[in-house]
Amino acid sequence: MLHEILLSLSGHPSPLLRNDHSDSGASALISPPERQLLKTAAHLSDLHCNLREQTNHINNTHPSAICRAVSTAIVAIHLAPFQRKIIEVEDGILRKDAALVGAYNIVPLTAVIGQFSDWTRRLEWLWELVKFMKDDKGREDRVPCQAAKIIDRLRGELQTGYADISETAQSLLQVAETSWLKQVSTWVLYGRRPTVGGYDFFICEDGEEEQRYKIDYDLLPKFVTPSTAASMLFIGVSINRARSRAYSDLSAGDLSHVSSQPRELAQLSSPLNGMIFSRAITSIRYTLSKTTLQKLLPLIKVQEILNVLREFFLIGRGEFAIALVQQADERVRTRWRQADNLAYERRDALSTVVVKEGEVSAVLARTWAFLASMQSEHAGEDEALELARDLLRLHVSKSTEAVTPAKGSHPATNKILNAIVPTPFRNVLFSVPVTLTMQIHSPLDLFLTHSDLQIYTAINSYLLSIRRAHLRLTDLWKITSLRRQHPPPPRAPYGNTKQGIAKTNLLRERSSLRSSIMRGTWSTSSAAIFFLGETEAYLQVEVVEGLWSHFHAWLTGTRRAEPSHPPSSRDTLPKATSEDSETHPNHDPQTLSTGHRQYLSALTRRLLLTQHAFTTPLYDLLLQIDQLIALVHRLHGTWVAADLEVDEGVVDAFSNLDTEERDVRAQLRGVERRVKFGIEDVISSLRQLSLDADFLAEMEGDEEGAEEVGDGLNADGDDGVGKYRPHRVGGIDRLLMKLDFGDWFGPEGGDDGAG
Repeated sequence: MLHEILLSLSGHPSPLLRNDHSDSGASALISPPERQLLKTAAHLSDLHCNLREQTNHINNTHPSAICRAVSTAIVAIHLAPFQRKIIEVEDGILRKDAALVGAYNIVPLTAVIGQFSDWTRRLEWLWELVKFMKDDKGREDRVPCQAAKIIDRLRGELQTGYADISETAQSLLQVAETSWLKQVSTWVLYGRRPTVGGYDFFICEDGEEEQRYKIDYDLLPKFVTPSTAASMLFIGVSINRARSRAYSDLSAGDLSHVSSQPRELAQLSSPLNGMIFSRAITSIRYTLSKTTLQKLLPLIKVQEILNVLREFFLIGRGEFAIALVQQADERVRTRWRQADNLAYERRDALSTVVVKEGEVSAVLARTWAFLASMQSEHAGEDEALELARDLLRLHVSKSTEAVTPAKGSHPATNKILNAIVPTPFRNVLFSVPVTLTMQIHSPLDLFLTHSDLQIYTAINSYLLSIRRAHLRLTDLWKITSLRRQHPPPPRAPYGNTKQGIAKTNLLRERSSLRSSIMRGTWSTSSAAIFFLGETEAYLQVEVVEGLWSHFHAWLTGTRRAEPSHPPSSRDTLPKATSEDSETHPNHDPQTLSTGHRQYLSALTRRLLLTQHAFTTPLYDLLLQIDQLIALVHRLHGTWVAADLEVDEGVVDAFSNLDTEERDVRAQLRGVERRVKFGIEDVISSLRQLSLDADFLAEMEGDEEGAEEVGDGLNADGDDGVGKYRPHRVGGIDRLLMKLDFGDWFGPEGGDDGAG
């Protein structure tokens, strides 16, 4: 019987232990205590047999190399000692050890089973772990256990409170983390994904573009922070790019230092400490940045692309915005003229008004031509303009494209994109969703991502819509016949004749009547120009330029006093002098990318682009201003046609000018009131925001969105690189003080907009 029990414990199923001994014959031979001991032995035997079977199945079929390593360790580290324990017990019985053999060579069953009392809880825990690695619950769509899950489970089991379970979990965790570190080493030292069991490695290939990778945060162990994972992604992609043919000009010596870094990871001990692991990754990243990346992605390239983003996306170059708005308006007017010409032949002429993709690209091409003509008048070449011409694209986008995070983007970038309101400012330029984007060529994608460009696109549409409304309103003053008497009275000698005097009186009466009609329109337009001018000055000068100057100073390592009036963006080109560049920072692209995201986060908050309560009334106001401008042009065209009919006898048989004039004037009065109320609503929303404690806390909480790169420490544990902290600029109160309209917003809201 003892031999049968020991064989069963060794993994050979035995009928003796499988029998429930419930029949009367067995009850007479085996006492209840013995049956309980046999149940314990049977339980241990089942656990051992199941563990042997399932670990063998995991070793042969499981796709995760980490799970296979843990399964192998269970057999080698824990089941093998259990087998040796069985042999020791058998050897003690044969040697008649007093601990097992009593008088008359009797071997108590209690003594034998008692030798395995320490193994019951351990084998039960191992069985639960094996089921966790293997369990698919019969579902074909269930993903097998992955490296991150088994590592997180083992780290959690270290805190169970049982010493034997803690030791067992520690031994298996060491195996799992060692195997995981080998995968990490393959990536951060050689830029290659692990070839064996790499399906659950957190760095995944992005099939959309060649040599592009992303982070799957579901496959990331919990002790690894997202910033550390981003550093590992950056390191591997950088080495991968450096080894590719595109950068074959880099010598082998430029990468030799990376291969000499495995000691940074080899010195780590299990359980891995998140901070120590982050320091090791940071050390590798700094070493890579000081050598290879100085040739792969020098700081001057980063400064060039940031200058393009500042000049063209953030409208630092005013002539670009002016030219783009003018060309876009001309394209839209051409479309409407074509629709009018086809109206007599086709009833679906409105379909010709929709702007196509090719026309949008042509508008940008004409904008570049206009800027080039301006440049030809001045000596020298504009490198930023040439670079922008090669990289910038204007295209029709989907309605949700500007606010949808790019696939595999950084969580911090996703947070910024999700905070941006979906107000469709991108529809203002062409009345269809049009966005300004930029091509990102390697190796700039180590620093700039497509999600970052989506943020710039949203900001550009927002700022450009305000600039467009301002420009179009001021263009109304260029319509001479609306501002002054036109044509002028006839000159002598005809002006002194009876007919000449009558003509002069007619022109004066007509001019006086039209001036009275336009008085409310000019008053409303002037108020709107004042509002747009002050708002745009606040957003562009105080917020955009203030944040850019501070970010550029951090980027170039300058140490200058904050000017009361920030210099123009052209003065902040990457030209550090000996006076203001005492210490040139060695910012690696990962640090630059993190600082850049913090800069974008602060920019979107300070521009109020995250406040739906402000952007919605502002967008409605811009639409009303567009309608006001359209009605003014329509009224002007009606008056021109009426003058031709009265003065020259040119009659249009298909139009009733008097009826059209009355209709336009009635609509114009209504739009004037809506513009006035729109301005009042926007200012009211600003006042509400200035009293909102949550909003003020968000505005002042620039540090809340700050993220660390690794742990921010170098190999010596010192703060080697200064982290970027956004500069606090602007303030709603400063804008509200400028937007003081006095008593223009009367209790009745005004009757005709006249001031």
